[in-house]
Amino acid sequence: MTQNAMNPDDTHLIRGATLPGGARADILVADGRIREIGPDLEAPDGAHVVEAEGLVALPGLVDLHVHLREPGYEQSETVLTGSRAAALGGFTAVFAMANTMPVQDTAGVVEQVKALGDAAGYATVRPIGAVSVGLAGESMAEIGAMASSRAAVRVFSDDGKCVSDPLLMRRALEYVKAFDGVIAQHAQDPRLTEGATMNEGALSGELGITGWPAVAEESIIARDVLLAEHVGSRLHVCHVSTAGSVDVIRWAKARGVDITAEVTPHHLLLTEDLVAGYDARYKVNPPLRRREDVEALRAALADGTIDVVATDHAPHPTEAKDCEWDAAAFGMVGLESALSVVQLAMVDTGLLDWEGVARVMSHAPARIGRLAEHGHALEAGSPADITLYDPAASRVFGRDDLGGLSGNSPYLEMTLPGRVVATFHRGYPTVLDGALVDRATVARSAVLRDRADADARDTDARDAAASDAPAGRA
Repeated sequence: MTQNAMNPDDTHLIRGATLPGGARADILVADGRIREIGPDLEAPDGAHVVEAEGLVALPGLVDLHVHLREPGYEQSETVLTGSRAAALGGFTAVFAMANTMPVQDTAGVVEQVKALGDAAGYATVRPIGAVSVGLAGESMAEIGAMASSRAAVRVFSDDGKCVSDPLLMRRALEYVKAFDGVIAQHAQDPRLTEGATMNEGALSGELGITGWPAVAEESIIARDVLLAEHVGSRLHVCHVSTAGSVDVIRWAKARGVDITAEVTPHHLLLTEDLVAGYDARYKVNPPLRRREDVEALRAALADGTIDVVATDHAPHPTEAKDCEWDAAAFGMVGLESALSVVQLAMVDTGLLDWEGVARVMSHAPARIGRLAEHGHALEAGSPADITLYDPAASRVFGRDDLGGLSGNSPYLEMTLPGRVVATFHRGYPTVLDGALVDRATVARSAVLRDRADADARDTDARDAAASDAPAGRA
C-alpha cells in the first residue's frame, strides 16, 4: 500500500523513538503493520504524529500469566478491566489463567473468554486451559477440544493448584505433545505447604506464621523435569521463587530438557522482610523469599536460565485483603507496575539492557505461548504492537495508576522509575500520553474489526495439527 492509499485514521508516525538496541528512529504505522522504520520519515497526509523523543520503543509486552477472574469473580476483575490494566502497563497480549467459575476446562468457556477479550479491544486475550476437570487434579480436562476450538489454546495449567498427581501430569504432557502445547506447572507440593502462608525460615518462626519451605517448590520442579524428559514434551514452570529452583532448571536445560520458566516482578524485588508488619498486600503464592533468592532469580533471568517475566496479576476485592493475615487471600496485582519494577530490579542494576527486556517480556513469552502475531522485532512488515516507555520518568505509584477493579498492589506509595506513555495494539493506540484511549474508539478501529481473530488463525501448521487431537477426557 502506498502512503497515499493509507487510511489516515489508522496511520501513525512515531517520531524520534529509541529502539531496544539504542538507535533512534521514526516508526510509520498503518493498517495494523509497521510500514517503515528509519530516520526522518515523512508523515503521510492526515497521519497522527506521536512525539517519542527520549522514549524507548519496545515490541508490545506479552504476559504469560494473569488472572482476569471472568467468568465468575467479576467483583475482582473482568476481562475488560484486566485488559485495560494490561494496556496501561504496555501489554498487548495476556494469557488468562483457568481458575474462573466455571473453570476454563471446556471449549465453550475458553471461547467465551477469548470473545470477551476481542470485544474489549485493549489487548489480545488468550485463555489458558485447565489441565484437570474443575482444577480438582483427578481427571484430565478436555484438552484436545480446547486446543482445536476457536480459542486455539496452547497453554494449559491448573495454576493456583499444583498438578500433584504424577500420573496425571505425565498423561497431560503426553497429550499436549501432539499439537506442540505446553503444561505450565504451579510447583507447590500440597502436603508440604498445608497451612503455610509465608516463606519458611527464622522470620516465620519469630512471627509465629506457618512456613512454606523452598523444597515444596523445588521437589515438584525436579519431578516434572524428569517427566518432561521422559515424554519429550514442553514444560513451563510458573512463578519460580527460590535459588534451589533455579539450580534445578539450570540442570534440566543443560540436559536438553524442553523447559522454560518465568519469574514475577515482585519476586525480583520484594523479600520476606515485608511480612513482618502482617500487611496482607504482601501475602502471595509462592511467598516472598529471602534476599539470597531474589539475587539468584535476577541472575537467572539475566543469563537466560529463567526465560520470561510474567506478572501473575491476581486481583482481589478490598475485603479479601483488608483483614488479618491468616484470613487474607493470596495475590497481588501487577500489570500496571511490571515494566517499572523490571527497570528498577534489572535495567537500573545493569543486569539487562532494553534488548534484554524485549526478550523476556515480549519475544520469549510470545514464543512459549505460540502467539505468532506477537513478540516480533520492531521492523518493517511486523505487526504494530508497540510500547513507548519513558525510563527517565519517576512517580509515586498510587491507586490512580491502576486500571483494574482491585487495588491490592504491593507498590502503593512506593517511588518507581519509568512510565508507559503509549501502547499500540494491532496498529491502534490503546494508551496515549499515559491515559487509556476510549474503548468505543478502539472498537471502531477497522484494524481491530478486520483482525479480531488473527491470533487464532495464524498459528500456521500447529493449529491444523490440533484438530487431529482427541477431544475427550483421559
